[in-house]
This record gives sequence, structure tokens and C-alpha cells, in this order.
Amino acid sequence: MASGIEDIIIVTGRNKEAIEDHFDKSFELEEALKGRCEEELLGEVRRIANMANIYYVRQGEPLGLGHDVYCAKSFIGHEPFAVLLGDDVIDSDEPCLSQLIDTFNHYQSTVLGVQKVPALQVSKYGIINGRQVRERVFRVSDVIEKPDISKAPSNMAIIGRYIITPEIFLHLENVRPGKDGEMQLTDALKSLLDEETVFACEVKGNRYDAGDRLDYLKATIDFALKRDDMKYDLYRFMKDKADRWYARS
Repeated sequence: MASGIEDIIIVTGRNKEAIEDHFDKSFELEEALKGRCEEELLGEVRRIANMANIYYVRQGEPLGLGHDVYCAKSFIGHEPFAVLLGDDVIDSDEPCLSQLIDTFNHYQSTVLGVQKVPALQVSKYGIINGRQVRERVFRVSDVIEKPDISKAPSNMAIIGRYIITPEIFLHLENVRPGKDGEMQLTDALKSLLDEETVFACEVKGNRYDAGDRLDYLKATIDFALKRDDMKYDLYRFMKDKADRWYARS
């Protein structure tokens, strides 16, 4: 698997047309930027529209991550593919997906992105059990979806990054609804373990859960502070706010 991504499949649903519009060509915006000689912004807008071949699959109702993946079957065919969940934002020097691709290229087998989580949070994630075979790489022996803390085999949680072989679709076809009545990708991966060696790569990087309001704000601030055109003004704004807050407390 090469590191470059040319084809992206986005699974959407009702009332999510904004996602398609975001990655589409915006004639009116481009014309406005050209008229104002905003060449840098114009280039950025065009880069987004031309970054990859993007295909969209409409999911009739939310039936779980396993169903999301299965909806993309006709596009994927018989190739290994990456799954990236939009709720998980990972900031790292080496892109998270590149770390997984390196592991996949070594083993030519399904790879799960994992990170350690606090014990009290294991019930929110799919949790792996496995044996370490290389630095930050584990051979997975079991996966459990949202286990009770007393039954969790580890605190190594599957985060929103995967590289999966196409054999997963055979297992997704036979998955029964699990917790919350949803088709869980974790259950299909557990079944896949019977015929394929599955590995987990402990991902280096800071992870933000964009579905959590506080984490969403943290990610917005941290990424803005990395931008030369924002960081100084944002820092002064936050310092002023903090000084005022401490003065009142």
C-alpha cells in the first residue's frame, strides 16, 4: 500500500450536504477571490477541490461503524483500504495513517490504530488483547467492544484509524447487531481473527475527540497556535482573557 491517497469514499447521511459542498468546486467563491486578488486564498480553495477523487455513499440510517464500512464495499472491491473516523483528530509529526501503512507494508495484514486510555474510559472503546511483536506493534488475539472495566483485557483502545483487508466484508455480512442494535466493526474484526493475523499499531501523537465539546475546543486552539498567521493574535487574546479571569477570581 502506497502512502499517497487518491480516492476517498465519504459515507454521509441526511442533512450532511455541507460535507459535499465543502470539497466541491466553488465557482462563486473563486471568482470573488480572483476579483480581490486574493491569490493565496484562491490557491487554498482550489487545492481542497482537487485534493483527491472523492466519492459519496448515502447511508439511509445510522446502523453502526460496521454498516458504514459495508456501504463502501462496491467502491473498494478487492483492495486493502483505510478507515478514518472524522471524530478522531490526531496531531503527530509522522501522520497517523503513515504509521499504520508502514506496519501494513511489513505484515500485509489488517492493522488497527490504538492508544492507551485511562481505565475509567475503556467502556467507551473497542479494546484489544494482544502480544507485543515489535516496538509499538502488537499481534491481536481478541477485540472487545466497550467492555466493562472489570472485563477489559487491557487499556489499549482502538481509535478511529484502520487499514483493513477486503476479507472483512465477508465477516460484516454475517455480523449480528451488537450493543445499541448497531453493526459493530469490532465484531467483524473479532471474526476476522479466525482466518487472518491482525495487528495493532500504537499510534504516536495527540488525539482529540471532536465529538467531545471540550476536546473540540482544544483541537481548534492547538491547531490555530501552529499557524503563523494566527498564533500571536490568538495567544494575546487568550492571555488577556486569562488575566481578566484570574483578576476576578
